[in-house]
Amino acid sequence: MERRISPARAIAGTISLPGDKSISHRYALISAIAGGTSRIRNYSTGADCHSTLGCLRFLGVDIREEGTEVAIHGRGLYGLRRSAADLDAGNSGSTIRMLSGILAAQPFPTRIFGDESLSRRPMLRIMQPLEQMGARIAARDGKFPPLEIQGGPLRPIDYRMPVPSAQVKTCVLFAGLYADGCTSVTEPVRSRDHTEIALREFGADLTVEGSRISVAGRPTLAARELTVPSDLSSAAFFLAAALLVPGSELSIRGVGLNPTRSALLDFLTGMGARIRIPELESVNGELIGDIQLRHSELRGGVIEGALTAALIDEIPVLAVLGAVTEEGLTVRDASELRIKETDRIRTVVENLRRMGVEAGETADGMVIPGRQRFRAAAIDSFGDHRIAMAFAVAALAADGESVIRGAEAASVSFPEFWDTLAQCVE
Repeated sequence: MERRISPARAIAGTISLPGDKSISHRYALISAIAGGTSRIRNYSTGADCHSTLGCLRFLGVDIREEGTEVAIHGRGLYGLRRSAADLDAGNSGSTIRMLSGILAAQPFPTRIFGDESLSRRPMLRIMQPLEQMGARIAARDGKFPPLEIQGGPLRPIDYRMPVPSAQVKTCVLFAGLYADGCTSVTEPVRSRDHTEIALREFGADLTVEGSRISVAGRPTLAARELTVPSDLSSAAFFLAAALLVPGSELSIRGVGLNPTRSALLDFLTGMGARIRIPELESVNGELIGDIQLRHSELRGGVIEGALTAALIDEIPVLAVLGAVTEEGLTVRDASELRIKETDRIRTVVENLRRMGVEAGETADGMVIPGRQRFRAAAIDSFGDHRIAMAFAVAALAADGESVIRGAEAASVSFPEFWDTLAQCVE
């Protein structure tokens, strides 16, 4: 599908966004192994989160959906059933990685696969700790989906992660729920902590000491009433659009502002963005607030080290924004981007160049000089939702009409993206 994007005069108004994808996955997975019926409001509308629900249904979990409210009738820690068919994770790395931690403990075998893109994403980072815990996992070429998981009793481990990854951390902690003892994960850099917050909310015995997270095995998890905040990663595209187009003034309602995710706002503010958050509240342990933003002249900056890990999903749209800043944007330590839905370093640089923007690719990042302008162009999403949305934002500041090819990719995380964009473009 193609989308034609004309230059915008301004980005303005008040918008609401879908539920946070990361939190939706975690709430659904924990609800499935809790006792009782959990109700999740503002569940993500993205295809990835519905891949998680689809897998859980095949494992015997009764799930009812009414709009964006989902009721999940949990089966308890040991109540999942063997699926009559292979589990389909679709395009969702979150689904296959996090669910594998639960599947590794089941008294039955499971085969889980994904689409062509997911089938190219290596799974060694979850396979290695799960095998240390006693799971037996077979994979294509030893590391790619489909995964064949022979579940069984697990032993606790004290796992030191070689690279930061919230998905891998979650996988190990979920497996640790089934181990007889305490399972610990030590991160090299603190990643988003939605799993820790959610596990505590459901009643797990979890402790955090610095960068070490520990969970006690065999808890009794209890159903909860839950509300998912709006997705800050989705908000990033609209924040960037308002910063890109002069005269813009935008408000986004009820956004998740978890401190392990809010590096985006800190980074934008540090570059000169005029951002206000009038009030914060805590819902199910997660901070939520409205974001108000006005168009601002930006200095530019460097994303590296721990900041790269914190901003990994937002880097494509920040790269677009970097081209119009005073000093440009440099990204380092981002080799993780090469094994996302696409090689995001390559696809970002290629599309920037198509739009007449000078951009350089490095082994683990990119260099984008500032004070540049966007030319209208035909852009390829390469089937990647974040690339499609990032370059829709770039097209708003181009010198004519641009075309986004493969625009349907946005539905993986944000099916309403195009309608929401049209709502706030003047």
